Parts: sequence; C-alpha cells; structure tokens
Amino acid sequence: MELSKETLLAMYYAMLRSRRLDERAWVLHRQGKIVFHISGMGHEAAQVGAAFALKPGKDWLVPYYRDLALMLCFGLTPREFMLSLFGKQSEASSGARQMPSHFGLRRANVVSTSAPVATQIPHAAGIGLGMKMRGDDAVVVTGIGEGSTSQGEWYEGLNWAAVHKLPMICIVQNNQYAISVPSHKQMAIPNVADRAAAFGMPGAVVDGNDVLAVYRVMMDAVTRARTGGGPTLIEAKTYRPVPHSSDDDDRSYRTREEVAEWKKRDPILLFKGYLESKGRLPPALNDDYETRVLAEVDDAQKFAEAAPYPAIESAFGPVYAAEAHHA
Repeated sequence: MELSKETLLAMYYAMLRSRRLDERAWVLHRQGKIVFHISGMGHEAAQVGAAFALKPGKDWLVPYYRDLALMLCFGLTPREFMLSLFGKQSEASSGARQMPSHFGLRRANVVSTSAPVATQIPHAAGIGLGMKMRGDDAVVVTGIGEGSTSQGEWYEGLNWAAVHKLPMICIVQNNQYAISVPSHKQMAIPNVADRAAAFGMPGAVVDGNDVLAVYRVMMDAVTRARTGGGPTLIEAKTYRPVPHSSDDDDRSYRTREEVAEWKKRDPILLFKGYLESKGRLPPALNDDYETRVLAEVDDAQKFAEAAPYPAIESAFGPVYAAEAHHA
C-alpha cells in the first residue's frame, strides 16, 4: 500500500514530536524539576509505524512505559504528558497517582498499566476476548519490551489469545537490554518472534528502526485480527540509546562505542534521509517542523509548571466505588 506524502510527513512529525518531548524530559530531570523519567528514544519508528496501521478511538491499546510516541498518536497531548512528569492535577493517566509514563487514556481506549512488567498481556487478551464475544471488529494492541517475555504472564496471555483466536497484536520492542541484562542472557534463541510457533500464531521479525517496514508488518497483523484470523506476535528490533531510566547508569553494562554505532541507525535520522531522498522533506519544511515541535514542547512545559498539584485528600479516590444508598 502506497502511503501519501501527507501521511509520510505526518509519521515523521509524530516521531519528531515524541523525540523532542523525550529530550526535554531528560533536561527537566537533570535540572531537578522532575523526579523520574523513562524514555522511548529509539523506539519512535516501531511505535509510529504501528500506530498508523490502527484506528485510534476504535481500537484498544494496553501500552508499556516506553510507548510515548504511540500514546501521542492515540491522542495524548504534550500538555498531558508534561502533567504526568510533574505530577500535577488533571494528569490523564491516573490523576497524578501513578508514576510518569505509566500510561492510560480513557477517552482513547487506552487501558492503564502498572509497574510490574508483562501484566498488560493478560489484560489485552481479556479485552480481545470481550471484543470477540461482542462481535466487534476492533483490535487490541499491547507493547512490551523483550525483557518482559521472561515473565509468565506473557506466555499465559499469548497462549490464551492463540487458543481463542483473539484480535490481539503483541509488539515486542526488542531494544537489546532488559535494564542491564542483554538479550542473549535471557533467551537461547535469536528472536522473540520464534516463540510464536509454540503458541500457534504467526510471528514476524521487523527492523524496528524502519517506520515503513513496521507499518507494513503491522497492517498485515491488523487485517488478520479484524477478519477473524487471530493474534500476531511482532518483534521490532531496535535499540535504547539512553539509560533504562533516569535512575540507571548504562555505562556499567555497555560500552560507549556500542551506543555510538547504534546511534548511526537512529530511526528519525533514517526516515528523514528517506524523505529527503524522495524530495518530500525540503530543509525549509524540516525547519518549520522543528519550530512547531519546539513551540509545542515549550507550551506543554509552561502549562505543567503552572498547573496546581492535586489536593491531598484526592489521594483517597477514586479508589472505591461510591456507596449505594437504597431507600
């Protein structure tokens, strides 16, 4: 399927906006203005490629903490992201009760996740079962890192999805490290997607730094899910060029040379080069995009810094259902 110039440029803008927001979050942390950040840098192609194959508002998403670009495509605003970083009132995921980047967005069918990894997999399978029982043609997508595939919930959720042929897609964003543990110390096979055969579902390995390759693989999986063909396991191979989180020092487990080599395959630089080679992204347009993105990031930061913190008493709700009063 040939994508229009407008769609290609929208993909590029989505990747650029996520990256610049991510970079600003690191700066804010180093300035002591926020207490925690966990990054999606390097994952933009995997997430934007996936998002553009979906129908936000109709399809469902059960994300993981690196899914910033995917969340922005589903309708999370830069202001809402900044509110989560600062823990301010009206934060969209949890009302400032949850850690930053533990995403949820009720209006966009994004189900909130928690810090223990892989717990979102059985949740996604349950949503997929509900869709199938109701006869919906929607798709549920969940993102995960390759480290989470060592968890039992991952196996249980995917097995359930395969047995019941659920409209579920699991995107494993393999960035080579589960915090400090490299992939070869977690699995004795070269690809996470090789495990798809054991579940009885299709598996695909794709270059996670190539947004168009991810889009094509994702479109196949979405079509399969919508037409009753069941789930798909996608492994997008990419790299995390920054520490696991703001609390991590990645110099203890990988060399600077390794990081520098992977940075040559930065997904945004690769896509920018592709668009330039096709005459779709002249320098003036790229400069305009950078200016627009910077204005969005600056606005979001100012908005969040000026926003009030939630009232202390709001910590008690909404946790429990309201008490029913009967006559």
